[in-house]
Amino acid sequence: MTGGIQADARTCLPDWVPTAAFRYLEHTESGRSLRDLARGQGCHPSTVLRQVRRFENRRDDPLVDEILKTLGRYFSATPKPDFKKGIVDMTAHASVLPDEDTLAREARRILRRLCESGAVLALATDMDKAVVLRDREDGPPTRTAVVPRDVAQAFALKDWISCTRSGRIARYKITATGRAALKRFLAEDEARKRAEAGFSEAATPFAAQHIEWGTRDSVDEEGRVRPIRYNVAESPLAMLARRKDRDGKPFLESALVQAGERFREDFELAQMGPRVTQNWDRFLTSGDRSGLAGDTGIAEGPRAARDRILQALDDLGPGLGDIIMRCCCFLEGLETAEKRMGWSARSGKVVLRIALQRLRRHYVDKYGTVSSMIG
Repeated sequence: MTGGIQADARTCLPDWVPTAAFRYLEHTESGRSLRDLARGQGCHPSTVLRQVRRFENRRDDPLVDEILKTLGRYFSATPKPDFKKGIVDMTAHASVLPDEDTLAREARRILRRLCESGAVLALATDMDKAVVLRDREDGPPTRTAVVPRDVAQAFALKDWISCTRSGRIARYKITATGRAALKRFLAEDEARKRAEAGFSEAATPFAAQHIEWGTRDSVDEEGRVRPIRYNVAESPLAMLARRKDRDGKPFLESALVQAGERFREDFELAQMGPRVTQNWDRFLTSGDRSGLAGDTGIAEGPRAARDRILQALDDLGPGLGDIIMRCCCFLEGLETAEKRMGWSARSGKVVLRIALQRLRRHYVDKYGTVSSMIG
């Protein structure tokens, strides 16, 4: 009967829970011996012992400790089994955990942010959400994303992030495992897009997971779909923010960078609906927006993010809206943006700064602030 209950617990747990974590909980919460677990898994007891010790040592991490306590309710909080009625249902005795699709969607958004240089995930003990901060040499950290606490717990359990500083406000950085997971997600996205475009090589979704660059699809002047590669650790806005002007001051002020980051967050939030492969190029021309604004079946958050993007683009106007979308959202380099828009060389950075100044004024006039992020 005990084995049946544990099998039912494994069925109730999400698929993303590592097998080693499940073995650890079986040993600590259900009292199964290491030899019994090894016989059930067909491995040596020393293998299970190393897994148990590893997760026991990781409980110093507050996120790992919290999610292990949550998962432990699937075992320890289960009522005593009734031998006449069979196995009891344990789903009502445990907290709700993020499902596989939610975790994958959040990983694409948050891990990409954590790959940026100087980015950390900060979490206070009494907060329901964690924030991704990016340190700046010339000013306070910029908040670039917000993630629910349960999702951050799953990231820590899967070893995608590791705690670098504990205390009242814990800090986390992305690990090599997290970077590999992001590359795998990007490779899957590229394979899916190539399959939709009719490429035969799309049948190998993990072929590009070892490259240092992410991929997106674009259409060249001849109408051919080709991948654009960009470094997931950088963005054109971040690289331009490190440059200095003739007086030695930053080329982009902190407020301008925050305005661009806020616009990019709206762009990412707006893609969380069911139509993930939305053609965002249609946003650049006001005449093609009617079909997008009337979408149905989209959650309120993504719909509101689309509305905010449309309002900002209407305020920016042609040209300025184009450079904001290409550099902040599509992550095109300045040289690529200048060539695609027919501008002279080295003019893109000046236009981008003007566009960010206009975007900052839009946020201040409409919301009273720039730094407060969505999500």
